[in-house]
Amino acid sequence: MAGDAGRPVLKVRDLTVEFATEDGVIRAVDSVSFDVLPNETLGLVGESGCGKTVTGLAMLRLIPMPPGRIASGSIELDGRDLVPLPNRDLEDLRGRDISMIFQEPMTALNPVFTIGNQMTDVLCRHRDLTRRQARPVAAELLAKVGIPEPADRLEDYPHQLSGGMRQRVMIAMALSCNPKLLIADEPTTALDVTTQAQVLEQFRVLQAEFRMAVVLVTHDLGVVAETCQRALVMYCGSIVESGTTADLFSRPRHPYTAGLLASIPRLRSERLAELPVIPGRVPDLLNLPAGCRFADRCPRVQERCRAERPVLTGRDSGVACHFPL
Repeated sequence: MAGDAGRPVLKVRDLTVEFATEDGVIRAVDSVSFDVLPNETLGLVGESGCGKTVTGLAMLRLIPMPPGRIASGSIELDGRDLVPLPNRDLEDLRGRDISMIFQEPMTALNPVFTIGNQMTDVLCRHRDLTRRQARPVAAELLAKVGIPEPADRLEDYPHQLSGGMRQRVMIAMALSCNPKLLIADEPTTALDVTTQAQVLEQFRVLQAEFRMAVVLVTHDLGVVAETCQRALVMYCGSIVESGTTADLFSRPRHPYTAGLLASIPRLRSERLAELPVIPGRVPDLLNLPAGCRFADRCPRVQERCRAERPVLTGRDSGVACHFPL
């Protein structure tokens, strides 16, 4: 589904997030900028530790401070910068205008309260409903995400549900107040392939119904190919390539993007041991190189790469590489 033309729902500009450690300050997100359009699904892609989850948490101002902090930048939701807002205003926004599906539903849901209690809390807080009014609304939301016998499931505790059911509950809670923007952090990682396909299909149906913008944080390129119109590729805290999903998959320009795509397992005659890999390791965030952070792993590296850090050429479609493919 294509994003609607018009003013972005979310504008992130020069976002930098740092964490204080015993050994020094780590810059987990470094000068990241992007837009999210109405009714669009934007993928935020990269390997573990690249900064994509921290970027997602920063959008809701959920970075633990200390040790973390938003060192600079702005996060505008419908023209309103969230960075300087006091906590009281943020509590009104979270769940109502911007919601998040967290990576592991078993830890995101409170184990000592029923599903019904947790869902009605959100509905009472943001939609001014009484608990009696909120329960049928909660049951209707569970039905929308494909949970059978939803009224009975309201009485269950999280441990009584399967992983797929818990993830559907998280999606129902996130959508309960019809947010303008939904951030989904690895929403299908803990699910088996069949359940993953079901959840993604339900996700597409619900996005069409609620007409919300979505930022999908994931390392799974297959999920991005199925659900996203545009994608941002992150490496070592920075965006190294951006563009439409079709362009990134058919004509990757950054060597890192090309390496990620080449490492996807495919049906072929070669042995599994011959699956392409990206050599080397991610640099230490406490001792980042002066030039390109991918230089030591890049097959196209030249002297300029080690001396001068490349800059992303464009926000909607661009690449941060001196010698792109």
